[in-house]
Amino acid sequence: MPSPTTEPDWIAVDWGTSNLRCWAMDANGQVLAEAVSDKGMAALAPAEFEGVLLSVIEDWLGDAPIAVVACGMVGSRQGWAEAPYAVIPCLPHGMPVAAKVQDERINVHILSGLKQLTPPNVMRGEETQIAGFIAGDPEFSGNLCLPGTHSKWVGVSRERGVTGFETYMTGELFALLSKHSVLRHSIGASAGDGFDEAVAEAMKAPESVVTRLFEIRAGDLLNAVPSADARARLSGLLIGAELAAARHRWHVGTVGLIGAPDLTDLYARALATQGVEARITDGTSCTLSGLTAAYREFVA
Repeated sequence: MPSPTTEPDWIAVDWGTSNLRCWAMDANGQVLAEAVSDKGMAALAPAEFEGVLLSVIEDWLGDAPIAVVACGMVGSRQGWAEAPYAVIPCLPHGMPVAAKVQDERINVHILSGLKQLTPPNVMRGEETQIAGFIAGDPEFSGNLCLPGTHSKWVGVSRERGVTGFETYMTGELFALLSKHSVLRHSIGASAGDGFDEAVAEAMKAPESVVTRLFEIRAGDLLNAVPSADARARLSGLLIGAELAAARHRWHVGTVGLIGAPDLTDLYARALATQGVEARITDGTSCTLSGLTAAYREFVA
């Protein structure tokens, strides 16, 4: 729980589908305290968001109103207040929307996501990480990859901001196949060997991935392939297929990876098999930098 002695200048919030993360921040963008909750957007009705937030940040509140800057699915149609998507090309954080609150101690500002009209695509939350990355390197032009349940590959220009992006359901496919398909009988809890080979196979012939997936099950039944190796192979095939489709984003120029270390390390390893050295940046750090940049631009 947050410390009752914490007196932040503002509060940063990353409210996703499954979880809520809050940080007490000082005026310089430094973290004073952190608190988390498993009350993500998917578990809440719009009228419940304020109460959940207050239960997490109560000990940080004083008598005077404090600004809360929030990103993520809290701004979706099913969230607290819908923050309309900004249309690319644009800078990666649009004008925030004020959420209606009953408690006068908080002023809640929800950041908008981004949308691409052709081909249709959207993001919420990742744009704040992109803004944080750019805040640390304003001259960056190139492509970013944000691995996750729905991985994003994003083109960034120092003049125009976000210029285009694609979404790959790689993480969701891995979860579905490893937990809810016939492959669940063969996939272990931790990864073993075979990742690099699977990446290479998928990169060489991405159209073969659908049949190679069932070979994971057959290898277990006929050759007693260890479950850890089966997990590594599934991961490699799916990430390899993603990289094959996203080749236009990484075959030239600088590639930045933003996200959790376990995922960014895997993607960096996969890119290394293609001779690409990626620049890795921690996702939480980018989120906080992006929220801080929005606070300074729109609120402070």
